[in-house]
Amino acid sequence: MPVSARGYGASAMVNGAGTTSNQTYEARPRLLIADEDAHGRAPVRAAMAALGYTAHEPVPVQKVGQRLGEQVAAGGLVLRLGGSAEALPALWPMLCQAAEEGRFNSLVAAPRALQPALAVLPRAAGIILLYEPNALDWLTALSTCFAPTPHRLHDIKDHGAPRLQQLSEEVGRIASALAALSEEDAAAAEAANGKIRIDAGLVRAMIRARRLRDQFFRSALFADPAWDMLLDLFAARLEKRQVAVSSLCIAAAVPPTTALRWIKSLADQGLLVRVADAEDGRRVFIELSDASAAAMEAYLRAAQRISPLAV
Repeated sequence: MPVSARGYGASAMVNGAGTTSNQTYEARPRLLIADEDAHGRAPVRAAMAALGYTAHEPVPVQKVGQRLGEQVAAGGLVLRLGGSAEALPALWPMLCQAAEEGRFNSLVAAPRALQPALAVLPRAAGIILLYEPNALDWLTALSTCFAPTPHRLHDIKDHGAPRLQQLSEEVGRIASALAALSEEDAAAAEAANGKIRIDAGLVRAMIRARRLRDQFFRSALFADPAWDMLLDLFAARLEKRQVAVSSLCIAAAVPPTTALRWIKSLADQGLLVRVADAEDGRRVFIELSDASAAAMEAYLRAAQRISPLAV
C-alpha cells in the first residue's frame, strides 16, 4: 500500500519483501517557519517561492515546540533566531530527535553573535545552521535541507533513470531560482561569492575526502558515481585538462560497466558532453556541459559559505 515519508508527498509501493519500487516525488514539502521578525522573513519567503515550497502559518519561536507536538506531520522547520537563544535548550532535543528519526529536517538561521551558543549544541545530520544568510544562502540551504532523496544509492540499471531525472530537475530548478532572484540580491550574492575562491585544489580535496570514507566504511555503502564524475570533470575543467572515458570510469569508483551506464545516462540528461579527440578519431573525451559547470560552481561557492569543505 502507498506510504509517505517525512511530509514530502513522496509515495512508494512496498512489495511483500519489504522493499520499495516505483518511487515518485509528487510535491515539495510544506515548511513551518518560526521567528519573531516578520519583516526579516522576506528573503526566505522569496527563496521558498523560487524553489516551489509552501509554508504553514508562521509561529513565534516560543510556541514552535507546542506546534510541532500538535502537528501530525511536518515537511520541515525553518527557525529564524533573533538576538536570543533562550528557547533552544528545550527545543533542540526535539529537532535532533525528529531529524534522526527521519520525520523532518530543520534549517536554523541566527546572527553571528549566537554562534558560540549554537556551537556547543549536539549536531544532527538533518539540521543545517546558517549565520546571517543572504538570498543565495537561503536558496542553497533550502534545496539541500529539504529536497527529497531516493532510498536507493547504487547501480543505475534498476532505478538510475528516475534518479538522474531528479538530479537534472534539481539542477534546472536551482538555475531557474537563481535567475528569479532580484537584481539587488543577485548583485549582493555575487559580491559575497567573489571572496570565495573555487579552484581545482579545493575540488580535488573534496574528492580525497570522499575516498577517505572507504578506509572506515565499506566503499559500496557510499557509492555515488554521478557526483564523483561531476566533481572529477569539474576539477579537470578548472585544470584545463581533458578526461578520457577510461579515466572517468576510474574516478567513478564503481565497476567499469556500471560507470559506462552512468556516463551514457548523464550524457542523455545533458549533464555531460562527448568530445572527439582532434588527433585520434577513435578516442572520445568527456566534459561537463556549460550548464552543469555553471551549476557546479554556483553550488560549490554557496556550499563553502555554509561549511569549509563539502563532500
